[in-house]
Formats: sequence, C-alpha cells, structure tokens
Amino acid sequence: MKFEELTTERLKLRQLTPKIFDYIYEELSMPQQLEFLGLRSEKALEIERNKYEDGLWTYNKKFLYFQLLEKESGKIIGWCGYHTWYVDHDRAEIGYGLFYDEYKRKGLMSEAIFPIIDYGFRNMKLNRIEAFIEPKNEASIRLINKLNFVKEGHLREHYRGNNQIEDSIIYGLLRKEYEF
Repeated sequence: MKFEELTTERLKLRQLTPKIFDYIYEELSMPQQLEFLGLRSEKALEIERNKYEDGLWTYNKKFLYFQLLEKESGKIIGWCGYHTWYVDHDRAEIGYGLFYDEYKRKGLMSEAIFPIIDYGFRNMKLNRIEAFIEPKNEASIRLINKLNFVKEGHLREHYRGNNQIEDSIIYGLLRKEYEF
C-alpha cells in the first residue's frame, strides 16, 4: 500500500486515512500492527482497535492523521492531524501529541504542525481549523498562539481527560487569516 508523506527537516509525516486503517486491521498481523502504529503493547493496540471498530468516522465526519516519524531512525514518535473533520462544513479539529518525553521541548511539534495546517487549508479545502485545549496545557497554548489561532472562548466541563471532566479553551484559525 502506498502512503502519502510530507517531510520536514527532521521528520517524515505519514498520512493515515480510514482506508489505511482498514488495511492495517484487515491485512496485517498483530506484531505488524503494533510496529506500523508505533504502539508498545497489545493493550494499547486493543484501545486503538476499539476506536476503529466503534467508528472513527461517519458519513459526515472524517479524520486524517499523520504519524510523526523521526527522519533519521524511522521511529514513530507521535501524531498530528484532524480527528473531527466535518466535511459538510469545511472545518476540522486539530490534535497532536508526542509519545516520548525525550522528544518534547525540541520544536518537533512546531515543525510538524505547520505543513499539516497548510495541508488542511490547501488539500482538504478547510475554511476553519479548531483547537480545543485544556486550560493548564501551557505548551499546547504556546504552540497554537505561534500559529496565530484566535482564542474564541472557554467551554466548561467540555471533555473527559485524565479520568475527570475538564474545561477546554477553544481556538480557531480561518482560511482568510492564514497566509499561503
């Protein structure tokens, strides 16, 4: 199977779509699935497979992720992409994460997110990109501010994280505000 990739100075960004997830779970063995997804345990694989089986997408809501691979080693170190893409409304929510502490605070997510934002506006034809961030997540707020997202509001008890209900700050970036 062919995978679309973007590259940056230090990273390869490998695209994961619903079709690719079908391939992963239908064609690959469990050890191959673990390796391809960069997961370290069968329990982590079970969690990801349950998300897939419960429906990561519907007729009007899709996702598009990119795995972050360290260019030099090929190691999967994180992800970045759109996990709530409302196709009918030309908007999506961006999310991101690094799997290992040793890769944090090195500017890797800043490096990865710029081409992914660009991909969203150019290739996915988004009009709006949203980010929902836990108010204490200072690193994520700094990252989103670097990208010129606009703070639009505070949602009380918006999502469950760390086994508790947490607030979200909502940020948005519009196509007309983005510089191509």
